[in-house]
Amino acid sequence: MLPDGKKYLVLTDPIKEYVDAARTCDGDELLAELRRETASRFGDDAIMQIPDDQGTLMTILTGIVDVKTALEIGTFTGHSSICIARGLPEDGRLICMDMSQEWTDVAKTFWEKDGVASKIELQIGDALESISQLEPGIVFDLVHIDAEKTLYDDFFEAALPKVRSGGVFVFDNMLRAGAVVDQDSDDGTESIKRLNKKLANDPRVETVLLTIGDGIQLCRKK
Repeated sequence: MLPDGKKYLVLTDPIKEYVDAARTCDGDELLAELRRETASRFGDDAIMQIPDDQGTLMTILTGIVDVKTALEIGTFTGHSSICIARGLPEDGRLICMDMSQEWTDVAKTFWEKDGVASKIELQIGDALESISQLEPGIVFDLVHIDAEKTLYDDFFEAALPKVRSGGVFVFDNMLRAGAVVDQDSDDGTESIKRLNKKLANDPRVETVLLTIGDGIQLCRKK
């Protein structure tokens, strides 16, 4: 029984450890190696990697939604793209967009190690420009957005016409380490706050904000 009739609880370290132990861990050794490589090469920037439980959720979600074609905006060193690609069928396609050749060189190495490289296409450059140059008629079943926070809404609007009805968006960092409830926050957090409010009232999608990791806004296009 939860205290005060609440239907949620605060994750203490022991509860988080229990939750992690109750999660499928296939392939975690490769992802652990990727995490170590990222930390050794990029230091504090390694915090941009998604947590393992979010990765497992993305693999399961990709399968549940029957994703054939996916788009990722913001790939970093490849953790999330590996998880999406694992959920794709053998002839599935994931287009990854990122600004950094250095980061994605690590991703490419680990795509090969995990056996998912044949499913992934990498485009380096401005994502909004890259989206506008995608082949006519392409339709996405899933879009993962984890890049410049002030541009999340622009990424959403650019990708939405290319997503099928019933397709999903996965937005990362939508709680901003709790800063979304602060009165004063940086430009990125203010952009996320506006987008969370917009999505909750947008008739084109239905959405739920999950408290996994740093907050995942999961949207289904109507």
